[in-house]
Amino acid sequence: MELSSVIATTAGSIGFFRLVNVGVAALPMPESACRNAWKWRNISTSLVHSFITAIWAVFCFFLQPQMAEDLIETFSVFSHALVSFSIGYFIHDFFDMVFNQKLSQSWELLFHHIVVITCFGLSVLSSCYVGFAVVALLVEINSVFLHLRQNLRMANMAVGTFYRVNSMINLGTYVIFRINTLAWMTRWLVLNRDKVPLLAYTLGSVGMAIMTAMNIVLFCRLLRSDFLKSTKREAKKEKDM
Repeated sequence: MELSSVIATTAGSIGFFRLVNVGVAALPMPESACRNAWKWRNISTSLVHSFITAIWAVFCFFLQPQMAEDLIETFSVFSHALVSFSIGYFIHDFFDMVFNQKLSQSWELLFHHIVVITCFGLSVLSSCYVGFAVVALLVEINSVFLHLRQNLRMANMAVGTFYRVNSMINLGTYVIFRINTLAWMTRWLVLNRDKVPLLAYTLGSVGMAIMTAMNIVLFCRLLRSDFLKSTKREAKKEKDM
């Protein structure tokens, strides 16, 4: 793919998510979220990215199933554009956090974004491993429910059936589309070691290790927050009755 198309798609994505961020700011905001308006805008923008990317990634494999058989060289313009589009989002989100959050609060995500931008950038510029990058973007299926959970909590709606159902779907999709997908990607990287150049293999291995560690920690936090604490509260209520 030509460098100009990569730059155009990435720049267009940055502009698009900037407009989304501004648009969210213009919409009515829950009173409880006004204390941290920037975070509400940031999460809402991330939700839009996750929703678009999740559908886009699934369609990439639906329209070109042979890409699943060759994650290195096989790709389509559609899938290449998806990876460029996501790079734009991560660049936008990176600078959104840099200018609006303290480094001590965001360094983990900033580091995550640097790794993703580097790995995805290598993919779109070399036109290799595009399929591998699209597999990685399947985690955004879970991110839809993860970001929705954050918005519900900021809106003081972390109770009731809707939140509970979203929490269960969030945890289920977390296991399927984050933990299992990353495990599969790590296995693929190891099995195809002889086909992957040292630089790409190193970047992929480091990226997978960082993502896996971050996802395990987040999974434990979600499990403790949405299920273990609620179970303890219910047990306490029964004991007090």
